[in-house]
Amino acid sequence: MGANAAMAQGPAIFQGADLKLGEKLISDNRCTACHQQKAGGDGSAMYKPAGRVNTPGALRGMVEQCNTELTLSLFPEEVTAIAAVLNRDHYRFK
Repeated sequence: MGANAAMAQGPAIFQGADLKLGEKLISDNRCTACHQQKAGGDGSAMYKPAGRVNTPGALRGMVEQCNTELTLSLFPEEVTAIAAVLNRDHYRFK
């Protein structure tokens, strides 16, 4: 990880996560396109399922669920990086 890599702040579970890596993985794995297909519109409705994702750990778990179901073969630190980006952009857990 380079000295200039953006690192996550916020919940302890995301401390030190590589945000640039998370952004790249979201793009490379076409997460937004999949969410648009499943939820419609811009796909953002997927990010706030009622009552399902209400903690940082649950958010990371949902990313891990996508990893498993879609056989993405992401490493744990990659799952955390994606979850940290989603937290920054959508959930904003403290």
